[in-house]
Amino acid sequence: MIINGQKIAQNLRKNIGEQVAHLERKPGLAVILVGDDPASAVYVRNKDNACKEVGFYSEKINKSADISQAELLAEVERLNNDDKIDGILVQLPLPRHLDTNQVIEAINPAKDVDGFHSENIGKLMQNKPHLRPCTPKGVMTMLATTGVDLIGKNCVVVGASNIVGRPMAMELLNAHATVTICNSKTTDLSNKIKNADVVVVAVGNPQFIKGSWIKTGAIVIDVGINRLESGQLVGDVDFDSAEKVAGWITPVPGGVGPMTIATLLENTLTAYMARTKK
Repeated sequence: MIINGQKIAQNLRKNIGEQVAHLERKPGLAVILVGDDPASAVYVRNKDNACKEVGFYSEKINKSADISQAELLAEVERLNNDDKIDGILVQLPLPRHLDTNQVIEAINPAKDVDGFHSENIGKLMQNKPHLRPCTPKGVMTMLATTGVDLIGKNCVVVGASNIVGRPMAMELLNAHATVTICNSKTTDLSNKIKNADVVVVAVGNPQFIKGSWIKTGAIVIDVGINRLESGQLVGDVDFDSAEKVAGWITPVPGGVGPMTIATLLENTLTAYMARTKK
């Protein structure tokens, strides 16, 4: 079975739009783009379009690639104090001269809709989540559509980044699954994956995970997106061989990607609701 992230995201956006239609003030999302990286520009444009679709107030802020740390922090602080803005997102990666961690920590945790601030990560670790990292949360939404109960299931997460791998492991632990965290250098990785009921891969290595490694009937979630020399977009899983043995699998593109943006909107609505209750 193909897990259609495009369709699940569409349903989520529709649900959000219906909720927003009844609100007096529209939730506001501000996205800061530093520099002119083409991939980042596409991501920001897609987020802006998604905001408009659900009726959010959207603010796109473009800053020069040579912006100073102090200037960027001042922009974040301005948005922290802007009552029209419920969510702040700084598009990553930032130019090398900027301190990404300091910028993330400068965002008001109540407006940290990426879920990267240490306060929000800490709440996830303690199983008291509020604003959760978008991609792992989106993956959990996708897993729920399979109807498979995760309690006690063997789950392998390949990749240990702060953006996907680590919070993904916490999400699965919070769902009472048994979790093994691996990376591309893990010894005997194929055998660890062969014992997994659920495999989530986010290593940025095209077609790295082979179908022969997958347990028959397993759920395979491919977070990776890579462009081959031919121009073809592929994931971190060799889809053609994996789909023959997996019970459920996400395609690339059209899998996790759309869910990340839909979950960003969901987080922004959550942040709005929390702020308006105060």
